[in-house]
Amino acid sequence: MDKILEAVVMSSYPNNVKQGLVRRVIEAAKQPMDSEQCWSMLELSTKLYLTGDTKYKREIGKEVLEVYGHYHPEEFEEFFNVRFLLSLLQEGYGPLGKRSHYVLDYIQLGLQFVLESPSANSIFSLLRIEVLRKVCERPSPKQCAKISKLLTQHPQCIPTGKHQVLFCQQLIRCIGQFQCVSEGEEDIMEFLEQVNKVSGLLQRIWRTQTSAILPSLKELFTIISSTEEQEAPSNALASVVQFVPLELMDGVIRNLTNDDSITDVQMMTAISRMIDWVSWPLGKNIDKWIIALLKGLAAVKKFSILIEVTLSKIEKVFSKLLYPIVREGALSVLQYMLLSFQHSHEAFHLLLPHIPRLVASLKKEDSNSATSSLEQLAELIHCMFFRFSGFPDLYEPVLEAVKALPIPNEDRIKHLLGQNAWTSQKNELACFYPRLVSKSETGKIGLINLGNTCYMNSIIQSLFMASDFRHSVLNLTEGNSQPLMTKLQWLFAFLEHSQRPAISPESFLSASWPPWFTPGAQQDCSEYLKYLLDRLHEEEKTGKRIYQKLKESNLMSQAMDHHYLNKTLIEKMFGGKMMTKIRCLKCLNVSSREEAFTDLSLAFPPPDRHVHGSTSVLPVEEIGPQFIEPPENPSQLTGSPWVQRKAPTARDPAAPPMPVETLGFQEPGEAANPLNGNVIGMDAAKTPLSAFGEQACARKDSRSVPDLINYFLSPERLTAENKYHCEKCASLQDAEKVAELTEGPHYLILTLLRFSFDPRTMKRKKILDNVSIPVVLKLPVLVAPEETEEVCRRGKDRAVPGSGFMSVVYDLCSVVVHSGISSESGHYYCYSRECTDTVPHGQPQDGARKLASDKQLDFEIQWYLFNDTRVSFSSFESVSNVTSFFPKDTAYVLFYRQRPGRQSCPLHESLAEAGRLHSEPSLHKDLMEAISKDNILYLQEQEKEARNRAAYISALPKSPLWWRDFDRDKDDDSSSGGCSPAAGGGGSGSFHGLVF
Repeated sequence: MDKILEAVVMSSYPNNVKQGLVRRVIEAAKQPMDSEQCWSMLELSTKLYLTGDTKYKREIGKEVLEVYGHYHPEEFEEFFNVRFLLSLLQEGYGPLGKRSHYVLDYIQLGLQFVLESPSANSIFSLLRIEVLRKVCERPSPKQCAKISKLLTQHPQCIPTGKHQVLFCQQLIRCIGQFQCVSEGEEDIMEFLEQVNKVSGLLQRIWRTQTSAILPSLKELFTIISSTEEQEAPSNALASVVQFVPLELMDGVIRNLTNDDSITDVQMMTAISRMIDWVSWPLGKNIDKWIIALLKGLAAVKKFSILIEVTLSKIEKVFSKLLYPIVREGALSVLQYMLLSFQHSHEAFHLLLPHIPRLVASLKKEDSNSATSSLEQLAELIHCMFFRFSGFPDLYEPVLEAVKALPIPNEDRIKHLLGQNAWTSQKNELACFYPRLVSKSETGKIGLINLGNTCYMNSIIQSLFMASDFRHSVLNLTEGNSQPLMTKLQWLFAFLEHSQRPAISPESFLSASWPPWFTPGAQQDCSEYLKYLLDRLHEEEKTGKRIYQKLKESNLMSQAMDHHYLNKTLIEKMFGGKMMTKIRCLKCLNVSSREEAFTDLSLAFPPPDRHVHGSTSVLPVEEIGPQFIEPPENPSQLTGSPWVQRKAPTARDPAAPPMPVETLGFQEPGEAANPLNGNVIGMDAAKTPLSAFGEQACARKDSRSVPDLINYFLSPERLTAENKYHCEKCASLQDAEKVAELTEGPHYLILTLLRFSFDPRTMKRKKILDNVSIPVVLKLPVLVAPEETEEVCRRGKDRAVPGSGFMSVVYDLCSVVVHSGISSESGHYYCYSRECTDTVPHGQPQDGARKLASDKQLDFEIQWYLFNDTRVSFSSFESVSNVTSFFPKDTAYVLFYRQRPGRQSCPLHESLAEAGRLHSEPSLHKDLMEAISKDNILYLQEQEKEARNRAAYISALPKSPLWWRDFDRDKDDDSSSGGCSPAAGGGGSGSFHGLVF
């Protein structure tokens, strides 16, 4: 029968004729026949399957084998024996030089018919050894795929025990040598399928035997970190990583980055090759492993590796965004590489020539993937614009390319930059070695205390968090003839862009030091603030006078005219105006004087004087998600104290000006009682000295900021020794003095006069009264008669024609706290948040700006606590409760920011508009270069320190207990990572001393 079959197959008959004759032979084979005939047919079918020169011949051989395996199992088992299989695997089949490539397919075909036979175990044992030998010979991807297919279908043939670990390692070695020899689409798809089969086998093994994972990863790292190989390992190794459980990532990266036996060159080589893996299609989690390793290197301060790798690979990663199949992973890696490279603009600038072309390509693609990537890319680009401003010539083409895409708001940008910076990555050793401490997780930077300079640090941080002021300072042009303001600009720029957790303000301190301050002694922060603002103001005024002289000499262009003749920056930001009126109580003549102020000093009422706040506009429980709606009918306001009033008698109370109102809660836990405003009696004269005299400890009844402002604005009786000289009466007369605010500042600074001189003890004392601080304050401001009608028409503030006063709304943005009982001692720190009224970026400006009355009272705006070098997240609850918990810690200086309203026009509206435009302040190149140089210096310092620490640790005696469990293939979650060559054991299984 075998001769007949061979003759039919070798004949020249048409295939359909051959098929009919073969079918008859196969049907006959299903009948009983002697062993010799079966053996002959099995030999022929084996020959046809293994050496057939056409697919047709191999198909016939396969069909005959299946028939004999099914209908003649005993003969098939006798033929398909261990010795025959060993010969096939070791010697091959066919003539020398033309050995068959189908041996593994043949074995896989025959195994299904011997699974239940007595010889099955012997065959499985043979195959376990032979497949290990095969992979050690580095077979081609096609042969490796056949081995994987065989073992996947028959897992009994997978090597076991130590051989299994070795098999996995050698299989990874094979994958590392895979290369796709053709660039044709079909060949590439076939290659990818082969790689997936091999890596799929590893996944199957790891699922059943997790102890094989870590040794496999060791071998993988050995391959990609090798500097001896002339040819780089295949990117197909990416297919291995995608099957490693993510829960192992932290331990693997931690031990990898802390292993001193791995050289910088090896680590750089490894991470560079991993980054190349982003081009591997369909790989899962590759980007997560790459980013995790980059973060791990940042945590141990190996910045030189990160810098070198980023600059050499970022353009290649960027180029992969053109290909949808690898775009998602490439974009993730690109985002981290750019957002973490914050010490210099070099990495971002490498991409500038390529961005417009990529954006155009993605727009043309018009797919969901392209749209999503464009939005993420635009967000990334704006983060870089924000971080590295000052290159308009380079950025203009990029800005034009992304102008139609959404723009992230400043908070989002700062969040992304803060969480991805190299210096924000945590190192487990940092708690033991303070010099390795990373930048605060808040993204904010602290100030070093130079010896009782916390008073300055608190003021500087409060001014820095006043975003409108900060942006104006940062946007100052070079050569502005303001040396102190220039130093403040540099200090703000470093606080904004430095990678250090804290910077030294030494240069600014020496420039802004009040000459009467004693070096090394504690000072009054309010006094320093007044001096600083006055210095900055006078310095700019001097510049304006110089400008005027230059203008008279025609040495300046008209374009500079408008800039220099405006108010100074301090006047724009902190300047307000106040009208002081004195009325003679005899002739009722009123004299008035208007003066400017940059802060209001609020005295405490005497102990026997009880002052309440005004009526609350909204109950406490309604604040939060609610909005302050503009009143449907304008509220009636009390006019000036002397409008349509009779002459008061000694017992008559003076009519108060419009009371101060508060919005929001005072202190958590307080009952939601409204703040009632009572009229202040004229017979109680305001004498700050007496107000401070008896204050030695905190009082039970808490006051509020509105109480102190109402006291400040309440009429004061001038009698006895304080009588007023009336020009009309030409003599000293009893009089009444009152202060009225005529222009509210953009930033309202309130100083609570807690320090007083006690003439009885001849010492300065501190008033420890707890003062509740409203998060929103409504301040009465006098409206000129011609403005009243316009104010009411716009409906932005509470005012009525003829009423005289309107309410200006302020949001709390900073609180400077003094801890201690004396101004000459103690400590200062501050709570701050950024208050802005910017329209969300990316939304078109349709001219209808969001009104102040529509602004949501958001109590969730993040608060920060600045305490010299330490910066942490905080909350308004902490601000409110600080004195309750710590009686000596009392609010001292408050910063409020005005919401847009009447007084926003035109000056404050221009400031608000600037707030929408200056979220990316442009720093001049000298300043950016200085920051970049300092950041590089800091990274070098940190890396040197980390390496010194690592060298010290590696020299310590090692305990062998923590790595023994690994040798026994047991997991021990409590074990720590090793740092020495001895930690990983010796021999061929060691992996640069790593223990995972």
